[in-house]
Formats: sequence, structure tokens, C-alpha cells
Amino acid sequence: MNAKRRRLLLATVAPMLAPDEQVEVTTIVNLSSVSVRRTAAVAVASAVLSAGAVAVIPTPRPMYLAMTDRRIFIFQADPTFAKTGEHVMTIPRAGLMRTQIRERWLNSSFVVSSPADDRGLKITFPLLGRSERNVIAAALPVDTPEAAMPPA
Repeated sequence: MNAKRRRLLLATVAPMLAPDEQVEVTTIVNLSSVSVRRTAAVAVASAVLSAGAVAVIPTPRPMYLAMTDRRIFIFQADPTFAKTGEHVMTIPRAGLMRTQIRERWLNSSFVVSSPADDRGLKITFPLLGRSERNVIAAALPVDTPEAAMPPA
């Protein structure tokens, strides 16, 4: 995220912050909450309906993410201009867990979820956002299958 985009995002987030709340990291990400099965079903259905001529695969929209010591703020990003779009959601960090980081050639991702909600939010970071990804990943504990099992 360049300096102009960061400055505009911080100016948008500042009025929403509680006293003593500090922004730890800002980045641009892609978000999605669609399951892999549903995405595959949409791609197959679109290929069948269009006789294979056109395949429609849903793509996540770019979003600005600002993480504070208490919350995660999500805003729509304007890919053409540096302005910050509308506020999409605010997620309290308390109780959030994440999956292991999934590395790919051009991006990486993990899913953030809360024990109170059965749906997860997949956060995809571009190649150039790895340092911001590492800061966010370090702040959220990893949800492992062993953590869910009671001690023997």
C-alpha cells in the first residue's frame, strides 16, 4: 500500500478509534466468504450454460484492512483512485482465530473465524503484502484441530 492510500485510510479510520486505540497495520487485501464448493459449482454451471464459451468465476473485491490493537476495520477500495470507499465491517479481535497461512506463487491467504460465528472470512494478501500479512498473522492465534480437542 503506497503512502497516499495509507494516509487516506488512516484519516478515515481516525474518527472511529476509541481513546488509546492504535492502528497497528494497514494493507489492501481481497476478502471472500464463499466456500470452495460453491465457487466450483458456479464455474461449472456457467460453463455448461454458455456451452463452454464463457466461464464466470467470482472474484473478490479489493478492500482496505486496518487492524488496531482491538479491532479490524474493512473498507471498500477504489482500485483506480486512492480514495477510501465505504465502511464495510468492523470485527472485534477478541476471540478471533485463523487457519494456517496458505502460500501461493502470487498471493497468500488464511481464514479468520470466531467461535461465535460458523462462517469464516478468507483474507487474501498480494505478493507485495507479505510483511503486513505476517503482522496480522502474528496477532491472531492459529486455530488447530488439537486446540479443539479436550485434554486426555
